[in-house]
Amino acid sequence: MNSKILHPEVQQFITDNLKSEITKLILRGSPFSEISIQELANQITAKQKSEHKLPTWFFTNNIYFPPKVSIEQTSSEITAAYKSSLVSGNSIIDITGGFGVDSYYFSKKFDNVTHCEINENLSKIVKHNYNKLEVNTIKTFAGNGFTFLKETKLIFDCIYIDPSRRNDQKRKVFLLKDCLPQIPPKIDFYFTKTNTILIKVSPILDITNTIRELKNVKEIHVVAVHNEVKELLFLLEKNYNNTILIKTINFGKKAIQKFNFKYLEEASSQYSEPLQYLYEPNAAILKSGAFHQIAASLNVYKLHPHSHLYTSENPVDFPGRTFKIKSSVEYNKKKINKLFSDKKANITTRNFPKTVAQIRKETKINDGGSKYIFFTTLNNNKLSVVFCEKID
Repeated sequence: MNSKILHPEVQQFITDNLKSEITKLILRGSPFSEISIQELANQITAKQKSEHKLPTWFFTNNIYFPPKVSIEQTSSEITAAYKSSLVSGNSIIDITGGFGVDSYYFSKKFDNVTHCEINENLSKIVKHNYNKLEVNTIKTFAGNGFTFLKETKLIFDCIYIDPSRRNDQKRKVFLLKDCLPQIPPKIDFYFTKTNTILIKVSPILDITNTIRELKNVKEIHVVAVHNEVKELLFLLEKNYNNTILIKTINFGKKAIQKFNFKYLEEASSQYSEPLQYLYEPNAAILKSGAFHQIAASLNVYKLHPHSHLYTSENPVDFPGRTFKIKSSVEYNKKKINKLFSDKKANITTRNFPKTVAQIRKETKINDGGSKYIFFTTLNNNKLSVVFCEKID
């Protein structure tokens, strides 16, 4: 951590160049003798990435930004705030602290927060930033969080873990047991230090496999922002062995969509050809696998067991996108060209043998506009094209 970066004239330079082209800036070199242009470029790039993801940090004076990879990997303020709503108590320890966004939001719910970060330089940055953010309930520890837990006599109301999705060889991993720090082999130890464990895992991990790897799972939260799944959260409670509740949430631009269901809950779908309305589930629903549960709960019909598109005669409040169906026809290039003369539309495929690119090539329909066309398969296994208009 180069403290010279915090000098007023340097901070002003960073602010003045937030819209500058970084490549050209690097070629000009640093105007400050004790700060390299690479350090300045990193501060500018990392701050740029924080504007929408971490507005509290972006708009606070004299924040020191870490390498941009730390900004890319950290929770957004939206997801961190949601996380903090799931747990509460007097004390919590974040054993994989990172840039400290999650710990910052935990401090709004807990009187005492311990932030552990194995990277000593990053730990110093986090401590400095907490001071600028005027947070005094977070203690920072530069070292291995698991080691800290083993050596402390403290008992916490919650342990929070955000394991790295890369192994010692820096390769991406797809099972929780391969993430660092290790969790499944050490669950019993963690439960000697707390009754509640909150684990954040990558969206690429399979929910069912992760449940099998863990024990005492009480809730699973599938968190999406603007229809992109950002986090899977597993809430564990000591000795809990009852039904697992899966909660999905999608933070949209205009609304927050939620849908909850019980894991392994039996549900069945009814099927229909396209009616008056078409529904496309949001990304959190798709990741959760609630394909039949949502059909049964909202009393809508599926088009096909594997299409994951739904329809109804009357509109329902559906967690996803809602469309008014204008017409639907069996897939045929001539029929499409006859029915659709605009030559501009948003195309989506669901359970369809051709890609969007292939369809655009053969139909000459360009991307964009206010029209929506779904290419899918119906329950009678016939290929179908559904013409729609989006309902806001």
